[in-house]
Amino acid sequence: MFEPVLTRGIDRDLTRIENYVAQGGFTALTKAVRELTPQQVVEEVTRSNLRGRGGAGFPAGRKWGFLPQDGRPRYLACNADEGEPGTFKDHLLIDRNPFLLLEGIAIACYAIGAHHAFIYIRGEFLTGARILEASIAAARSRGYLGERILGGDFSLEVTVHRGAGSYECGEETALLESLEGKRGNPRLKPPFPAVAGAYGMPTVINNVETLCCVPSIVERGAAWFAGIGPAGSPGPKLFAVSGLVRRPGNYELPMGTTLRELIFQHAGGLREGRRFKAVLPGGSSSPALVEEHLDTPLDFDSVARAGSMFGSGAVMVLDDSVCMVRAAWRLAEFYRDESCGKCTPCREGTYWITAVLERLEAGGGREEDPALLEHLAGQIGTRTFCPLGDAAIGFLLSSLKYFPEEYAAHLRGETCRREVAS
Repeated sequence: MFEPVLTRGIDRDLTRIENYVAQGGFTALTKAVRELTPQQVVEEVTRSNLRGRGGAGFPAGRKWGFLPQDGRPRYLACNADEGEPGTFKDHLLIDRNPFLLLEGIAIACYAIGAHHAFIYIRGEFLTGARILEASIAAARSRGYLGERILGGDFSLEVTVHRGAGSYECGEETALLESLEGKRGNPRLKPPFPAVAGAYGMPTVINNVETLCCVPSIVERGAAWFAGIGPAGSPGPKLFAVSGLVRRPGNYELPMGTTLRELIFQHAGGLREGRRFKAVLPGGSSSPALVEEHLDTPLDFDSVARAGSMFGSGAVMVLDDSVCMVRAAWRLAEFYRDESCGKCTPCREGTYWITAVLERLEAGGGREEDPALLEHLAGQIGTRTFCPLGDAAIGFLLSSLKYFPEEYAAHLRGETCRREVAS
């Protein structure tokens, strides 16, 4: 029987530090700073095979181990931007379980030798930013943050930095540029943030959910964490389910839960009289999967083998009322508007993709438009500084692959099957 880890006790107002401490909060931090060396913490997280929950899925322990041993100051940046359409899991953790995040940040900073951490939070999350500020003050008053944490030699300052609503700043190097007060454009890599990150210093960048997994690993052990879900992608996971299901919301389940179980058991299935059509398993940037993929386990490797991307675990469900051309157009508009404009393929390509889809949707499509869309996508993918270019074409290419008849219907001038409410 799976027991919640990230959302345990979330109905008890865990924004109050006494409630968090009463259910065992900060036990892991106490263990880390009093019983373990920083290297032992890194090794434990590495053995757990915790993979980043922000989208890329890179092992957190390995990322921590990349920092050069050259005596320079180190920083930790927590990515709380969460701008991906369909993703709202980090928002829940910040608003409802902020001390779990702060404990994870403190342990991570102890492990990597950082004495200043930044929480880069999306500007629209004003409530979450205020909760974090109050939580930092409360943790400091009890000795869990600040100078000489828990009476030891480790000290840590945590700064909350609000962004300005740019989707691009969810990319780690654009986040660093914004954090430093510059325009939020991606950097050329290498050098990678581990070598030259915030203010030119070695920096680790981890997602909110990733850091929230760290306390349980330290407290209960790497073997326990690695025993949840598949070996290649272990641990608990928050799935943000949205779209045309009966019960949209966040569901904490083991990695490897199938799409079918998540959609039809936990999220309540589809609306009355509707049939399943497609699902985006990793938010708006992921290629769609169709009915033949419903038994795909939701983990990084299985979703990739199915032809999509697990991303942050934002599962967007579409039923048979959705026009795929219209959906592709709406998503294309988003990526066109959110492109920072630095890379020509992304800046120009997202504009032209949107224009072609708009004329198809309006009934003015041309016979060559499906092939043109594929060509435009080919000029964007893998040709940009950051993954936004790839994100902009994932759903489009999958809609052309699985639903070519809908593009053909638009070319014939047939009525588009609009999204309708039941």
